[in-house]
Amino acid sequence: MKTKFNFKTVIVLLLGTSLFAFSSCFNKNQCDRKTDTATQQQDKVYSRAVESAIWGMPIVAFDAMRQAFLRDAGAKYNDIVYWSKQADWKFQITTPNASSWYVYIAINTKNGPVVLDIPPADGAGLFGSMNDAWQIPQADVGPTGLDQGKGGKYLLLPPDYKETVPAGYFPVQFDTYNGYSILRAIPVTTSPEDVAKALDLVKKARMYPLAQASNPPQQSYIDMAGKLFDGVARFDVSFYESLARMVNEEPVICRDLVAMEMLRFISIEKGKPFNPDAATKEILTKAIEEAHQGFIQTNQQLKPFYEGEQWSIPVDEFAHASGFTFFNNEKYALDERAAFFFLGCAPPKKPGGASFYLLGEKDASGTILQGSKNYKLHVPANVPAKQFWAATVYDQLEANFIRESPKVEVNSYQNLQKNADGSVDVYFGTKAPAGKESNWVYTAPDKAWVMLFRFYGPQPEIMSKTWKLPDIEEVK
Repeated sequence: MKTKFNFKTVIVLLLGTSLFAFSSCFNKNQCDRKTDTATQQQDKVYSRAVESAIWGMPIVAFDAMRQAFLRDAGAKYNDIVYWSKQADWKFQITTPNASSWYVYIAINTKNGPVVLDIPPADGAGLFGSMNDAWQIPQADVGPTGLDQGKGGKYLLLPPDYKETVPAGYFPVQFDTYNGYSILRAIPVTTSPEDVAKALDLVKKARMYPLAQASNPPQQSYIDMAGKLFDGVARFDVSFYESLARMVNEEPVICRDLVAMEMLRFISIEKGKPFNPDAATKEILTKAIEEAHQGFIQTNQQLKPFYEGEQWSIPVDEFAHASGFTFFNNEKYALDERAAFFFLGCAPPKKPGGASFYLLGEKDASGTILQGSKNYKLHVPANVPAKQFWAATVYDQLEANFIRESPKVEVNSYQNLQKNADGSVDVYFGTKAPAGKESNWVYTAPDKAWVMLFRFYGPQPEIMSKTWKLPDIEEVK
């Protein structure tokens, strides 16, 4: 059967086809616009998540240590956690040393001021700092602190504290309710007698609420020697969970108001639970990976300490001048702040007096240090350190002791092999060279690593560079 077409039929068919084509085109453009809008929103969430991680790195790193204090040590606020032995790999905070006898105290002033009572440094050294939740140093303890090594009572005050401070205290005003103090007990020598004096000094420290100052409760001391203290931030969704927790606990500082709006895009709002959906979690996972790599790369690009060589100083003059806020009226160095607090913790109020650090990320050729390779560091004689020096290895990805490491450090307290001129060669690799076990530090075969060379009691020859530390050399 043949179909008859007339003019009207053709017009109707053509019109219908045109309308269908227009409708399809309209719907496609509308879908494209919806897709574009959704993609733009995802991109915005991603960028906000990266920036939030950069902004929040110091307070998340703080919270990781606090959680270890509460969880791993089973401690309560005002308890004193200490290590009766020098740290091994189980002391998981960012870039500790394995030479000192550590003390960790979590500070919380939510219920009012608290007192940290420091004994006189008699028969041993005891020094460190008190830092707020953003890790900004509020006061030093020890010879460079308010007590000048003579001991004293530090009164830690909560934000906006308005009452009169009683006499007999060193008042320290915090901008956050939370904070921490990391102290180091330094014996005169490593003899059992001198170590016992240092630990006795630790056990004279006290922490209690001001409200109980007339009759302080019995002090609780918790020894974590040989036990896991896992206080290192994780670079996954839990990073943002920690950030949300801290945002809810702490007052908003004026300069961070912009960040509060930024956080809203990643489901973090003060006073509200953090409960991102699956799609947001996926974005956050990718974002924290980018931020994490940024922290590492920023530290790899620090200015060399010696011209033409690889050693650098972990923190620049701006950080010192700003009191480790990384902030002044003209600049807010968020990238540098994040990279610094990814790498370390507990900066002093007055840097340089008790110790000085050099950071090694690369060998003499400028290549990133790899755990599968063997290296040597030649330490010239007469190291300008009044107390001692230490060369300590860390995992590049977490800035912590390499987990399960049998040996994390070589230091001048140890019985090291010395060359005829008094210099020392330190070796790094998965296995110690034959006969060099005392001078060797372990590196994991599947990990890039970094090291800190520390001078305790630094002398003028460091800054004048009349004594120079050579670069780390690969041994083939």
